[in-house]
Amino acid sequence: MIRLALAATTLATLAACVPPPAEVGRGLYAESCTACHGATGKGDGDLAGNLGKPVPDLTQLSARNGGTFPRTYVMGVIDGFSREGDPHSVMPEFGAGMEDDMLVPVDTGDGRATPTPAPLVALAAYLERLQE
Repeated sequence: MIRLALAATTLATLAACVPPPAEVGRGLYAESCTACHGATGKGDGDLAGNLGKPVPDLTQLSARNGGTFPRTYVMGVIDGFSREGDPHSVMPEFGAGMEDDMLVPVDTGDGRATPTPAPLVALAAYLERLQE
C-alpha cells in the first residue's frame, strides 16, 4: 500500500513538472511559426512578404475543410510528410526535429492509433484552438 501511495505521489509530482499540451503547442507555435504565420495565425508574420507566395491563414483551416479541423493533414504538413518532394514548398519540415520526442497514440482517421511525436500533437491541438 505504501509503495502504491509513493508511486502515485511520484507520478503526480512528475506530471506537475510537465507543461500542459496547450502550453507546449502555444510555445512551439511562438518559436517556430509566428515569423511567417503571425502571432494570430492569419499569415501576416514578419517574413510573410519575403516568401514569394501567400502564407496560409491558419485560422481558416476548419472553414476550408467543411467545418472540421483536418488534424491528420495539418500534422503531415508540419512534419513535412505530405510535402515531401514538393519543390514549391517554402515551409520548413519540422518532423526531423521531433523524431526523438515522446510518441503518443493518435487516431489518424482509420481507427488505428499511430505513434506520433507529442510536440506535433500539441502544436496541431493549438492550431485547432485558433480556428474561427
